[in-house]
Amino acid sequence: MRRRNGWGATVAAAAVLTTVLAGCGSGDSGGSGGGGDDSFKVIAFTSGNQTPIGAWWVKAVTQTAKDNGWDLKMIQGDFDFQKMNPQVESAIGQGADAIFDGYTDVASIGSIVTAAKDADIPIFAMDSATKPSDAFAVNITTDQQAIADGTLKEIETSLGTLQGKNVMVIGHDPHPGIRLRSELALEDLKAAGANIAGGDVQKVKSPATGRTEALALVTDYLSAHPNGLDAVWVGWDDAALGASQAITEAGSTAKVTGCDATSEALAQIQSGGAFLATVNQPWPEILDTVTQDLTTFQKDGTLPSENFQAVDVTVVDAANASTITPSDKLG
Repeated sequence: MRRRNGWGATVAAAAVLTTVLAGCGSGDSGGSGGGGDDSFKVIAFTSGNQTPIGAWWVKAVTQTAKDNGWDLKMIQGDFDFQKMNPQVESAIGQGADAIFDGYTDVASIGSIVTAAKDADIPIFAMDSATKPSDAFAVNITTDQQAIADGTLKEIETSLGTLQGKNVMVIGHDPHPGIRLRSELALEDLKAAGANIAGGDVQKVKSPATGRTEALALVTDYLSAHPNGLDAVWVGWDDAALGASQAITEAGSTAKVTGCDATSEALAQIQSGGAFLATVNQPWPEILDTVTQDLTTFQKDGTLPSENFQAVDVTVVDAANASTITPSDKLG
């Protein structure tokens, strides 16, 4: 087994409230299932474990480790990078063969990347950057332009045009995907002649309070501008559900789009209310691809030939919502 491949990586990242040791094969907390010193040691970490998709990732990676005989150390950050980063760095100091990063912005984990590079340990990632980065052996995410294009097309079709329409854009900068697709949506709306409610992206501070923050943003705007919204473009479903609630409570006819294909979003889309469309991102398939890259490295030390992929997505509206597995029901 080849455990070092001339790889380096820097780390400065996520918060950790929970550390899980999964002993693959034996069930012991020390991870002896891989066979002592011959075990393939993997450090997995995520800052987004409090979201439905992040929680799914923790369970899925833990099972993947068992299936592949990895000695896994799972670190969950709960959006607290000051706690998480030192824990990941400490784990790196204890030695590992590979690192698996899920849903953590590369900009927030500089110290982790550095520590990994210094220790010659490659980082395999999902949804951790929106463009190629030498921080990762590979990072696979979704096509942010496709997300913006697909949701804006749904709004345009519903309204007949974007020209002259009043549209609010709600985003969240700490998440790289949401940040980029919000910027792209803003640019495309301006190019189409839409009026941007509030003048710029309205930014939610925390994913944990995204729904209530979006509810307040839209409620306050509609209070000051009765019937002054035609649509609200939102970077993720939980916040979009808050926007939808505000529109419904105000008696507005505005439409909302989100991204993530959660159960509540799909149900509202099928009900024919304010929630118009969302986007399904193929996370199980992406996990499978990254796992294949990791097992190839485990077998012979070969790293992926390309360090970045952005895969296609599916726009979900009333016509296909019933066929989609909700992202919060993945496992």
